[in-house]
Amino acid sequence: MPSDCISYQNSGYFTPLIVDYLNQTANLKPLYHRFPTLQNFKAQIAEKQNSYPAAFREVLSNTVASQYKGVTTSEATQNNIALLKKDTTFTITTGHQLNLFTGPLYFLYKIVSTINLSRQLKTEYPEYDFVPVYWMATEDHDFEEINYFNFRDKKIQWQTDSFGPVGRLNTEGLDSVLEAFSKELGMGNNADTLRNLFDSAYTKHNNLADATRYLANELFGNEGLVILDADNTELKKLFIPHIKNELLHQVSRSKVAETTEKLSEYNVQVNPREINLFYIEDNLRERIIFEEDKYHINNTELQFTEDEMLEVLEKHPEKFSPNVIMRPLYQEVLLPNLCYIGGGGEIAYWLELKSFFDASGVVFPILLLRNSVLLVTAKQANKLDKLNLSWGDVFLKQQQLMNNKVAKFSEFSLDFSEQKKFLEQQFKKLNEMATKTDASFTGAVKAQEKKQLKGLANLEKRLLKAEKRIYADKLERIAQLQDALFPSQSLQERKANFAEFYLEYDQKLMDELFKKLQPLEQEFSVIVL
Repeated sequence: MPSDCISYQNSGYFTPLIVDYLNQTANLKPLYHRFPTLQNFKAQIAEKQNSYPAAFREVLSNTVASQYKGVTTSEATQNNIALLKKDTTFTITTGHQLNLFTGPLYFLYKIVSTINLSRQLKTEYPEYDFVPVYWMATEDHDFEEINYFNFRDKKIQWQTDSFGPVGRLNTEGLDSVLEAFSKELGMGNNADTLRNLFDSAYTKHNNLADATRYLANELFGNEGLVILDADNTELKKLFIPHIKNELLHQVSRSKVAETTEKLSEYNVQVNPREINLFYIEDNLRERIIFEEDKYHINNTELQFTEDEMLEVLEKHPEKFSPNVIMRPLYQEVLLPNLCYIGGGGEIAYWLELKSFFDASGVVFPILLLRNSVLLVTAKQANKLDKLNLSWGDVFLKQQQLMNNKVAKFSEFSLDFSEQKKFLEQQFKKLNEMATKTDASFTGAVKAQEKKQLKGLANLEKRLLKAEKRIYADKLERIAQLQDALFPSQSLQERKANFAEFYLEYDQKLMDELFKKLQPLEQEFSVIVL
């Protein structure tokens, strides 16, 4: 079989910014604190230990414990919640939206990466404890991004209205989604397991946050995962000084703007607003805007003087919600965290925040790109072998893959570079002659050169097309295999839901992920099931 991994840099699915981060290019080094190596965690531990307030540990542990009331919790998770009180305990964190039934596959990869790194650190630094944390994005409002999942190319969608933080959204109407999903599942023990899992999560809990906690706990609770909902009054109290600073001084905007200038050669992921906070209630999530010496809540009649706004903050900190710029700071203030594990897009916007963290006096975490995986059936792997394809081949864009394979199949070269070079040499001599005559002859020579080179390029394309017709059957089989592995020419992990694979492989799917994923290795894993 071909090699079962490919480097992120060579996969062709990561932006230049992420490739440069992975390669530790000099221009990006001022934008992060420590690169994710096992050795670098030693200094990160010491720095976080010296800066994280002991009082926060008690609040954090007690709050998480209260959120788990009524949830059947494994001994491993109970122990980890209790460990949060110890000053030798640190967290490894990933965050994700409350996607319906986990959404795309990479939800699993994020959490497995987080758990596996926690275990690896415990082995390397046995005198400390490391708790894997899933930070639920309960305060988000992008309902259209999370209200569906794909199952066997079919979109299973929840239709309802959403206005406030999605975590508070009532789960009413999800029984009809279960009915539609159940029909697609068919019969069998694994189908029943998935059906019951969806039912228990979404029809037996009142809001989306509780439903998602139940689901993630069922999938990962035995591995010691701790699930956190930061949409909480006691936790927001710990963040009051930073919210106040944002309201009064808008530090985030100026500091992030400084950093985005350094990223001008890349596509900037997010742009800061003047105030990077929302005002939230159960059915409200709107920006806080400062105009004419007053704080206005966008799209409402609500407005506050400075004193009134600060009074609301002291009495009701839960009404203030950090946006994408402030949320990472909130996370690192709350948690004794060492490392954040995220996708390429997340790492990109974290790289905008280093100077803001420095100005806020908060330790910047180690940033680790989550594991990426291509799941392959044994049948697909055999096809790949018979078609003489490597994993590197199937990661190519399809047009490039087809051209490469035709070039290999063909009995002669399809590259006319040698002929083009010969033609250019002949016209170089003609041009030298032309310069000794009048301008009209020079123009005629150049026009003819352009015409013949263009004709040669067209012949090259026509030859390639002719060869493709000859090998059409082989190329069709290659295309079908790649389409199955990369649906819509996109990454499988961004399209498919775990249920599709669990239906066939049950717990073996999870076992393979925990066995194969190495968080600190910069490799796109290929797992043959």
